[in-house]
Order: sequence, then C-alpha cells, then structure tokens
Amino acid sequence: QVQLVESGGGSVQAGGSLTLSCAASSTVIRRLCLGWFRQSPGKERARVAIIVKDGTIAYADSVAGRFAFSQDNANNTAYLQMNTLKLDDTAMYYCAARDCDLGVYRYFGQGTQVTVSS
Repeated sequence: QVQLVESGGGSVQAGGSLTLSCAASSTVIRRLCLGWFRQSPGKERARVAIIVKDGTIAYADSVAGRFAFSQDNANNTAYLQMNTLKLDDTAMYYCAARDCDLGVYRYFGQGTQVTVSS
C-alpha cells in the first residue's frame, strides 16, 4: 500500500553532515505527508521531523537548528539534511508517511543507520 525506501545513512565524525533521502510511493493514499523518526538502542522510536496538520514542519528539540527536512511533492521524495552531527544522533533513521488528511504516521520504512563517532 505504502512503500518507503530510505538511503544516505552511514558513518560520520562528530560535527559532520549527512543527507538522508526517502523515496515514497502509494497505491491507496493520494497525498502523502512524509517525515523522519529515529530509534537508538534501548530507546523508543521518536520523531525527528514531521509535517503537522497546518503544513508546517515540527522538529524535535534536540535537532532544531541543525537538521532540515524537505519534501518534493512532485516526486514523493523526502530529505533530511543533518548538520553538526553529535554522538547522540547515532540511531536508525526511519522515513514515515501518513495521509495528509489524517494525523497519524502509520507507515515506516526499513530504516537507514547513522553512526556518529568522535
């Protein structure tokens, strides 16, 4: 129904940058709103950047000012530009999707690993 394929993860030193991409497709949802979540070992999955109902982007406090989310609606592709990476940013990053007319992100990709080292 909804396919999400992430790419762009990898290993980077603290202070560096990475850009994640997500290619989305759906046979059932006309308007996809994409977003990014992450999960570190031993922690619950948490939102990083999502599109809220009024169309604005909400960032987790821990990444605000360092990460930038964008969505190319024509191609159903989302990006997460991550700058000034910290050790705490190490996690599996998941692209997520919801119907833009509904509020819940219920679809997730397989994830891409980001590892930040000192």
